[in-house]
Amino acid sequence: MPIISFGSQDIDLITGKKTMTIRKLWKNPLKVGDRLHCYWNLVSKEKKKIFEAEVTDVKLISFKDLKNNDKIAKEEGYDSSQDMIKEFKKMYVNGIDEEDIFQIIRFKKLDVNKWEGEKIDEKAMVTQRADILFDSGKYDKSALCYTAALKFDPEDVYLLNKRGDNLSRLGKFEEAIECYNKALKIEPKNEYIWNNKSIALLNYGDPEEALNANNNAMKINPKNPVVLYWRGFILEVLGKFNEAIDIYDDLLKIDSKNPEVWNARGNLLSEMEELEEALKSYDMALELCFDDDEVDAETQNRKGNALLDLGRFDEALESYDKAIEIANNNSEDPSYFILNKGVVLMELNRFQEAMESFTKVLAIDPNNDDARVLRDECLENL
Repeated sequence: MPIISFGSQDIDLITGKKTMTIRKLWKNPLKVGDRLHCYWNLVSKEKKKIFEAEVTDVKLISFKDLKNNDKIAKEEGYDSSQDMIKEFKKMYVNGIDEEDIFQIIRFKKLDVNKWEGEKIDEKAMVTQRADILFDSGKYDKSALCYTAALKFDPEDVYLLNKRGDNLSRLGKFEEAIECYNKALKIEPKNEYIWNNKSIALLNYGDPEEALNANNNAMKINPKNPVVLYWRGFILEVLGKFNEAIDIYDDLLKIDSKNPEVWNARGNLLSEMEELEEALKSYDMALELCFDDDEVDAETQNRKGNALLDLGRFDEALESYDKAIEIANNNSEDPSYFILNKGVVLMELNRFQEAMESFTKVLAIDPNNDDARVLRDECLENL
C-alpha cells in the first residue's frame, strides 16, 4: 500500500489541478495501476488523509537530467528547476547524486466510494482547509478551496457565503455578490448574508443598493449589532449623517462598551464639525479599547485631529505622541501620525522640531510629497 505525503500548502491537490508528483526511486518502484494513499503532513500532528488515487503513468529520470528541467519543475508546481532542487535537498537530507533515479508519478484521484482504506468526509476536509487559509489571510488559496468544496455540494449556504466573503477580500465584488445571491435563494431570511451582500455592494461603489440589502437584513432582525453598525456606515457614505448618528446611538443603547462604535461616532461627528461632541466619543473609545492597540492608535490620531481643529495644540500633540508610541510598539508604520505631529509643531512655531518630524516621515516614505513640502516650509521659517 504505497503512501505519499504532501505538504498542506499543496492546495492544487484538492482542486484536481495537481495530478503529478516526483519522488526518489523506491525499493519497490511504482507501476501503472498501483493504489496511492495520499496524506498531508504524514509525520506531524496535522496528519490528514486527503484522498486515494490510482497511478496512471510512471517515468524514470536521473537527477542529472531532472535538475535543469524547468518544464517538469513547473508541472510539479515550482517556478523553476532551481526552486524544485532546493526543495528536494530539504526532503532528501542525505544528499542526491547525479545518477540517482527519480520517479515522475502521474495519478488520478478516485471517488471516495472506491477507496480501499479509511474513508473521510472530503467536503469537510476541504472546507476546514479553506477556513484555515481564510483565517490566516491567504485568500487566493482559500478561494480555490471554497470552490473545490462547493463541487461536493453547490447549494451549501455556509460555503457560498464564505466564498463570497473570500471574493470580497480579493476585490472581486461582482462575483462575491453572485455567491451571496445564490445563498439567499436558499436562505432568504439569513440576515448575515444580506449584510455581507450590502458590504460587497458598498465596496463595489453602489451605496444605494447596499442600503437596500441592509434594509432586508433589518427586516429580519432590526437589533443585530453587526447589521446596525454597517447601516450606520452606509448612511454615512450616502451623506445621511443625522440618520447615521441615530443608528450609532441605537447601537450604544444595545452595547455602550463597544469602542468601534464610539470611534465611528466620533469620526462622523468630526465630519459634521461637532468637534466637542466628537472628542467625548473618542475619549469613550480610548477608555474602552485598551486591549485593542490598532483601534487605540487610530482613535488617538482622530482625537488629535479634532483637537487640532479646535486649536488645542498641546493636547493634540499629546494625542499624536500616543498614537506614534502605539504604532511603534506594534511594528506598524507611524509616518501618518508623525506627519500630523509635525503640523501641530508648526502651529506652535516649533519649526526645528517640525522639520525633524517631516524628515522622519521621509526616511520611512521618501515619496511623501506632503512631508517634503512641509519640511521646506519649515526651513524657510528657521
